[in-house]
Amino acid sequence: MLRFIAVICLLILPVTAGAQKLVLGLSEDEVAITVNFDGSQILVFGAIKHEGPTAADAPLDVIITVRGPSLPATVYRKDRIMGIWANAASVEIDAAPSFYAISSTKPLADILTNTDDLRYHITLPTAIRSVGAPQNIQDSQSFSDALMRIRTGNGLYQLNEGQASIIDQTLFRTNVSLPANLVEGDYTVRVFLTQNKTVLAEYETALGVHKQGLERWLFTMSREQPFAYGLMALAIAISAGWGASAVFRFIR
Repeated sequence: MLRFIAVICLLILPVTAGAQKLVLGLSEDEVAITVNFDGSQILVFGAIKHEGPTAADAPLDVIITVRGPSLPATVYRKDRIMGIWANAASVEIDAAPSFYAISSTKPLADILTNTDDLRYHITLPTAIRSVGAPQNIQDSQSFSDALMRIRTGNGLYQLNEGQASIIDQTLFRTNVSLPANLVEGDYTVRVFLTQNKTVLAEYETALGVHKQGLERWLFTMSREQPFAYGLMALAIAISAGWGASAVFRFIR
């Protein structure tokens, strides 16, 4: 609640040019991935500062996106070859968000034009960059669709139309669920204010997702001291095997 009040008090801060300006806040600026991390939920909230007249016949709407680091991805398609299912074709996607969540006050088709979508890369298809595909691939878009379908099933891509709320055309908020299988890195939170399907203002802030504690120590060790990490993993495996064997002998 104190963070929410602080954001309202910061309405005097300019963000974008135009009749409306945005202020955005997060319930937490850092998400810690620990050994027992099983997901998290963040509250995204903010306010609209009206500095000029707006069209009275059309309400304001907001679109809020949370985007993880973009990474290359390879999508394979399986076909039956000599009676065996095997990878028959693949497409390299240059950059795809490791996590992407969209929350809006209404269905995107009702509050956003295709032109502004392409300009600001708001919807998921515009956020995925795939420069080209091999000449023998005639339906390259189906590979991007498959990637979106798989990551949606894993909770990494989310479309929550109607899950954001706006009060008195001034205050807005939404909750975003972060799954346990997050990629570490800097996440970007963006909010777009629209009216008559046109973007009036936007604002962007950062959300850090980083490993902490034992998880961080093991990750750093595996990258900086791979030989020591391998010896430690081998010792743990031998100890576990010996311990299990001793337990079974005792039971007998």
